[in-house]
Amino acid sequence: MKLNTNSNTYIIIYSTILVVVVAFLLAFVFKALKPMQDANVALDVKKQILYSLNIRHLDGAEAEAKYAEVVGEQTTVDGQTVYDCTVDGQHVRVASLKGMGLWGGISGYVAVADDGTVFGAYFNHEGETAGLGAEIKDSRAWQEKFIGKRIYDAEGRVVLSVVKKVDDPETQVDCVTGATLTSNGVDAMLKDGLKNVKP
Repeated sequence: MKLNTNSNTYIIIYSTILVVVVAFLLAFVFKALKPMQDANVALDVKKQILYSLNIRHLDGAEAEAKYAEVVGEQTTVDGQTVYDCTVDGQHVRVASLKGMGLWGGISGYVAVADDGTVFGAYFNHEGETAGLGAEIKDSRAWQEKFIGKRIYDAEGRVVLSVVKKVDDPETQVDCVTGATLTSNGVDAMLKDGLKNVKP
């Protein structure tokens, strides 16, 4: 008996078998690659922390070794992780930050020196506009504007700010041109994420 490949029954059975086989293959590949994906994510986090400590241009093995050398104890309070680090004999605390940009989540790491100033900073995003909001990640020059800025006032409040017009160069950083909402997100993220990270 010849199969009628134009019948509804044949099409439904064929489609069902095809979907099941493809789903099984995708699940198998995902499970097989998961350890490598997790290792890559962990390495990326380590590199971002090193970037905030002004240590860049390291490949995977070099980054792992440098991270082990400079990053010590880490503590987590209210979901925020703080890393105790030593760079060239100087004690630095790196705070992990999370916030919201224009199109999605933004994150970063800010290294706080013992004198309450920014030792270094690195920011990242999930989906900001290329050439505008994405500059928080792509522009190293913008990230370096944070270095040396004072974070806290005499009462311990966070005064480090991202603003449109800099009135106090000791505590303020000029926002990314054309990316006001993303810059506002970075400012709010700094205020919220640094309030419990005293030097």
